[in-house]
Amino acid sequence: MSEAFRALRLTKSDEGLSSEFVDMTTDELMEGDVTINVSHSTVNYKDGLAITGAAPVARISPIIPGIDFAGVVETSSHADFKTGDDVILNGFGVGETHFGGYAGCARVSGDWLVKRPQGISAAQSMGIGTAGYTAMLCVMAIENSLTDKEGEILVTGAAGGVGSVAISLLASAGYKVVASTGRASEESYLKDLGASRIIDRATLSEPSKRPLGKENYMAVVDAVGSHTLANAIAQTRYGGAVAACGLAQGADLPATVMPFILRGITLHGVDSVMAPLALRREAWARLERDLDLAKLDILSHTHALTDVPELAQAILAGQVRGRVIVDVSK
Repeated sequence: MSEAFRALRLTKSDEGLSSEFVDMTTDELMEGDVTINVSHSTVNYKDGLAITGAAPVARISPIIPGIDFAGVVETSSHADFKTGDDVILNGFGVGETHFGGYAGCARVSGDWLVKRPQGISAAQSMGIGTAGYTAMLCVMAIENSLTDKEGEILVTGAAGGVGSVAISLLASAGYKVVASTGRASEESYLKDLGASRIIDRATLSEPSKRPLGKENYMAVVDAVGSHTLANAIAQTRYGGAVAACGLAQGADLPATVMPFILRGITLHGVDSVMAPLALRREAWARLERDLDLAKLDILSHTHALTDVPELAQAILAGQVRGRVIVDVSK
């Protein structure tokens, strides 16, 4: 017997992109070997792009957006999952080419799921979401270059989802974190997360004529791209590492090879969408172990599913701080 649930559905037509809340049944879900009762989701920058149509993230129509969700397995024919298992999904094209998390139910391939760590609740897992999981991947990418704790680590886009979790993770590990933001009003928030000092993003976001700058940082977590990433690379000290995972300023990289060949800088590209399951499991295990959940509460706020269209507009306008938890039941 099919089950009914509420969903946010996007539809493309000659008139453009439209969104509406609809009642659906599990018979209308896409193919997959695991069906999940979804309890929570979140709003990422990519979700904002999809829902507003600001970028062609949604590749099929109609589609249920939402690149993340947490829930409980209802039925499964996958060997790794059984009814009652707590699971998380991040990426794998969900919310882009496959129905996503803004619905009461989802059906996906079990190969895309990870079991939720028991020390992290379903709501907290979406307080982390793709942004926080990506932040953990960034920390894992640069940590082999962190030979001591005397230097500073730069986090750009600091008030956003990736930046907020990265600050918390790095500060909890004992590193001095420099938070770059364009929102001076967020200084108290960022210091509560563990940032030792705040800099104005304008100091990094403008074009630079110098291929090398002062060696200010031993590592960088960048979610911004473009001139910000280029300047961050130019200010990374000898042997340092930069993890790049976003393009809020732009997809270009107006840099030179000088920092790489004269200072031995390593640039890590961090992908969260198609990351192998072994890496995903390691990242979530590390999040359970290393993330201060009290700080997660500071950087998270909960909204109803009905708020998602408005939140999509707000996140693109830079008006969302930290992480959004979506209670799919509301």
